[in-house]
Amino acid sequence: MPEKLLPVTMVGSYPQPDWLIDKDMLSKMVPRALEKSLWRVPEPLLEEAQNDATLLAIRDQERAGLDILTDGEIRRESYFNRFANALEGVDLEHPGEALNRVGKPSLVPRVTSPIRRGAPVEVSSLEFLRQHTDRQVKITIPGPFTMSTLAQDDYYGGDKLAIAMDYAVAVNEEIRALFAAGADVVQVDEPYMQAQPELAREYGIAALNRALEGVQGTTCVHICFGYPQFVKGRPSGYSFLPELENTPCHQVSIETAQSKLDCAVLKELPSKSFLVGVLDLSDPAVESPETVAARIRRALEHIPPERVIVAPDCGMKYLPREVAFGKLRAMAEGAAMVRNELG
Repeated sequence: MPEKLLPVTMVGSYPQPDWLIDKDMLSKMVPRALEKSLWRVPEPLLEEAQNDATLLAIRDQERAGLDILTDGEIRRESYFNRFANALEGVDLEHPGEALNRVGKPSLVPRVTSPIRRGAPVEVSSLEFLRQHTDRQVKITIPGPFTMSTLAQDDYYGGDKLAIAMDYAVAVNEEIRALFAAGADVVQVDEPYMQAQPELAREYGIAALNRALEGVQGTTCVHICFGYPQFVKGRPSGYSFLPELENTPCHQVSIETAQSKLDCAVLKELPSKSFLVGVLDLSDPAVESPETVAARIRRALEHIPPERVIVAPDCGMKYLPREVAFGKLRAMAEGAAMVRNELG
């Protein structure tokens, strides 16, 4: 895998319907603690509503021409909080506080006892996805470094490595279960490796390696500059990227469209394939297939097409659904243009 040249996928999230979640409230936050008030559907009907919305996300991806599908993360308040708050050791009634990547305080999980995975978290979501498409499927979970960074530690006494390693064990157990349930790809989201590169070098790579230890299956690590709705402006390059060469992941998901990334950096990770972000999610305009194709070609100047998977810059959660679908379709058409050029 991938067998098809320049396969097309999402990073993870797709817009949730307005009837499912309060978009105005969601637009003001990336939830870290639980935010049940976001859901518009009452609890007794919520699972059925999330099932229906997930089917919409699956069918949109199929109609757009994607090759590797996600569940759209429709059941999640954020990429982060569903998994992070499902682990043992977190006080759900009394969340803590930590600074987000723009330096503002945010409610986060408060760790009061050892972090443990007591039960599967995303396995049922993966099984639902697998049941409703015959295409390859991917599921995403937050990584141990990002979860430990966005937690208030009231148990480990400030031992950053210890808490990150316990998160890593929990992630490892979940990844193994997801592959056993039929995942083709499991993606670990580690955006805070870019936001906190010194700490990522100090202990984040060790935690990520533990999370991927002994895993049989295709794994991806997503690293990004943050949602453009909340993080304005983009550096021209990553503060933390070549270090991922020293991890056992097979793929690295990066953004190149909004940042206009110098893709020469891809040569510094010779063993990795890349999810090359070619959709600018800060721009509500739908790219033309020609624009997408040009962004793909920028990566092909430095790595062979066999190592390129075509994707958006980041999750599409905060876009209007019609914009997200249009961008996905343009992305698939742009990839097909370049694929045809390559013969």
